[in-house]
Amino acid sequence: MHIVLVVAFGLVALGAFVLIASWLKQSGSSFDGAYLFIWVWLAASLANAAVGVFFANIPIVNEIAAFVPIFGIPAGAAWYLSRR
Repeated sequence: MHIVLVVAFGLVALGAFVLIASWLKQSGSSFDGAYLFIWVWLAASLANAAVGVFFANIPIVNEIAAFVPIFGIPAGAAWYLSRR
């Protein structure tokens, strides 16, 4: 259930990044919110994995298996949005 919640949060955060970037584009700024999101989400996903390993005592193999969808699904959606 934790993986589903974190992925859902990631998709909502991606939407916020894209929305803010589109608002800033109207004022003359030009940056890709989806591209920026990938790097921010990588840091957040790694922090989530570190908390699981060091504080919740989850084995690293389990955290690696959880990291793939937690990072991959929102980052894949962001990659798609930045390329279209």
